Amino acid sequence: MGWTALHAKIHRTLRSRHLLDRRKRLLVAVSGGQDSLCLMKLLLDLQPKWQWDLGIIHCDHRWREDSQANAYHVENLAKNWGVSFYLATATQPVNTEAAARDWRYQTFLAIAQAHNYQYILTGHTASDRAETLLYNLMRGTGADGLQALTWQRPLTEKILLVRPLLEVTRKQTEQFCQEFNLPIWEDSTNQDLKYARNRIRQELIPYLQHNFNPQAELAIAQTAELLQADVEYLEQAAKQLREEVMGDWGLGTGDWGLGKEDEKSSLPLRLNRRVLQTAPLALQRRVMRQILQKILPDAPNFEHIEKLTALITAPNRSQTDPFPGGAIAQVQGEWIILGTGDTSASSVHRWGLGTS
Repeated sequence: MGWTALHAKIHRTLRSRHLLDRRKRLLVAVSGGQDSLCLMKLLLDLQPKWQWDLGIIHCDHRWREDSQANAYHVENLAKNWGVSFYLATATQPVNTEAAARDWRYQTFLAIAQAHNYQYILTGHTASDRAETLLYNLMRGTGADGLQALTWQRPLTEKILLVRPLLEVTRKQTEQFCQEFNLPIWEDSTNQDLKYARNRIRQELIPYLQHNFNPQAELAIAQTAELLQADVEYLEQAAKQLREEVMGDWGLGTGDWGLGKEDEKSSLPLRLNRRVLQTAPLALQRRVMRQILQKILPDAPNFEHIEKLTALITAPNRSQTDPFPGGAIAQVQGEWIILGTGDTSASSVHRWGLGTS
């Protein structure tokens, strides 16, 4: 095995960030492209030190004519490496980026659960991190969206998603693959400019590098890293404030406060305005976002959060227009009451940012 600076870097990253444990089962998502091949080669070379049991999962989206040949290519690599191989093929062609991503992660999780893998690994790099930040920034998002690609996140109580290459650029993975003569399968869709992420990769980032900062990609990725720490701190602080704001009201209501954060909360809910008024605006908004995530059918947007936050200082009997799903918030003295149905009366003062 040739031990390179990248081997040493990843070995140190895994240890310092506590991303993976020794002697665990790792399911690695391998598309056949340079990033996933680089990741797989690094893991194979580090395996003697960590004593992992490795497996490869490949997803055939059926949106390219060569997708089946691509799958056979990855399967042959797995056989040559002596690694378990799992192939998932879409029953129907997946036509959008969002749908493809959802299907992939559902597949990863199903295979991991069926075969007792504790970790799912993907080859996302610093380049992907920079592209994601720019993509979400232009769509409109807060700090959470700007740091969306994190080092790890739990998919279930027993399975973690891990991205070990977030400090490695796409240029570095390409050089690594060339050094070890790894057989990269070129994905033609990566050149298709109808996809927004490809335009960011092929046009926007090169423009920024040429006209503003040759290290723009790395600088943007480092910004995402800084934001991740900020978001983790704010989320924890907001959770504590939320528990204080709701008091005993939330316990037993949709399992608020009981650790089941993936479940929707039941209505009505009661929020203490007096407690909220003492908190910084950043925490007020984040508390309202956490609450709305529990009661809305889809993720809350900026207008939803602002409309509910405005009630913290609104006159008594102020009321929002209905949120998606029909929930309405109303000021009753020192409380904000979130309930269902239109509780307005002729004396109610409409408050907020308009209809949802």
